[in-house]
Amino acid sequence: MINEIKGIRVGHWSDHEASTGCSVILFPENTVASGEIRGGAPATRDFSLLDPSRYVQHVNAVVLSGGSAFGLSSCEGVMEYLEQGGVGFETGSGRVPIVIGLSLFDLNTGNAKVRPGPTQGKEAATNAANESQLGKVGAGTGATVSKWRGQEFSQPGGLGGAILREGELIVACLIAVNASGDIDNGVTAGLIKEENFSFPEVLPFENTTIGVVATNANMDKTACYLASQSAHDGYARALFPSHTSGDGDAVVFAATGEIEADLGTVRALTTIVVELAIKSVTN
Repeated sequence: MINEIKGIRVGHWSDHEASTGCSVILFPENTVASGEIRGGAPATRDFSLLDPSRYVQHVNAVVLSGGSAFGLSSCEGVMEYLEQGGVGFETGSGRVPIVIGLSLFDLNTGNAKVRPGPTQGKEAATNAANESQLGKVGAGTGATVSKWRGQEFSQPGGLGGAILREGELIVACLIAVNASGDIDNGVTAGLIKEENFSFPEVLPFENTTIGVVATNANMDKTACYLASQSAHDGYARALFPSHTSGDGDAVVFAATGEIEADLGTVRALTTIVVELAIKSVTN
């Protein structure tokens, strides 16, 4: 999956009893990244650094966590881990690790008082490896979907992943699917056509799908930003409804710079790989 791209490692911390966890994606040196948020209720840390107009170009890690905004504290442990390894943006007073945090709301699926924190974030980073784990693990441990019509319709979500190749080009996705919407299997359209159907109000702050798309292509921040927009097209293809006011849907797009590739091809593969990754949680 995403850690099949050279230099990318992924680690998890999971608490299955409390139904929460976090996932840490560590990038090789000089990885360029940008991203976009389209949900109305995001919980993020330092996401503004990803704007193409901002000074910092490279990202060292992305943390996907449960625990809503509480879970963003897990980034502190990842920063400590990276600092100890001498990784980060060079300043006159030492290196500052660039860690982007994205959190989802899973407090209503387990013990709301148990959330990923600095210790758990550092543990996930320390355990980072080249092996893939998907499903009820890390940030996907307490994830659920299909809540837009009411909690009684809730179904298990989880951590999904997919990878696509075009010659030497690799585009891969790791995504924690905790959407208010359904993973679209063609049933939703028929449901809405029913004569007595009415759209319910989506509860705010209790959902969110967060993920990372990575490629081995050489891209600048503006190109990464455009690719992150294509990632959200994948959200819309896989989830209904997507990007609601009650979801904090956010994605980071990262490029490790190994090969030259056409941006249009990268964007097309990005849309598809995100769709496949989201739909993989039901397989």
